[in-house]
Amino acid sequence: MLIVGLGNPGTDYEQTRHNIGFMLIDELTKRFNANNVTSSSFLGETYKAKNHFLLKPQTYMNLSGDSVIKVKNFYKLKDVVVIHDDLDLPFGSLRFKLGGGHGGHNGLKSIDANIGKEYIRIRMGIGKPKHKGEVASYVLGKFTLEQEKYLKKWIDKTCDALIYLLEHTMQETSSLFAQKAQPQLEE
Repeated sequence: MLIVGLGNPGTDYEQTRHNIGFMLIDELTKRFNANNVTSSSFLGETYKAKNHFLLKPQTYMNLSGDSVIKVKNFYKLKDVVVIHDDLDLPFGSLRFKLGGGHGGHNGLKSIDANIGKEYIRIRMGIGKPKHKGEVASYVLGKFTLEQEKYLKKWIDKTCDALIYLLEHTMQETSSLFAQKAQPQLEE
């Protein structure tokens, strides 16, 4: 299986909402003690963990599919899971979906164009900005201080879900791990 976390390369984008997928891959590489197998032809940071591969495309979001198709084809991988931010879900939401539309997400558009739409999506809700014209600055902005308090717990839960998914169906994983929004923060 190829597990892809979406984000943008570079220090300017670290810890931004759009890079939640990269944050997940970083945590998974630690948990799996994954080995770096990056090749310049992959256009991304690639790691091997048991029989699975972890990928952080380094192409910028709108060309993520270029990296995904290279790794998928090189290792002859059938199953793909993509972890991404989702504006249409409230902050802290966690949803699982097979196929479907891209919802305006440029990373998903690129992946759809390269490998089709039949892959599992782990959707991490980041909420919406107050004004529609602020979408770009919002997704490229950092989490609020309140959100940062919950971020580690949310990433840990999502990693647990992904590890569970490796041995179970998407439906089983979803019924156990899906959540509608951020639980109340502990004081």
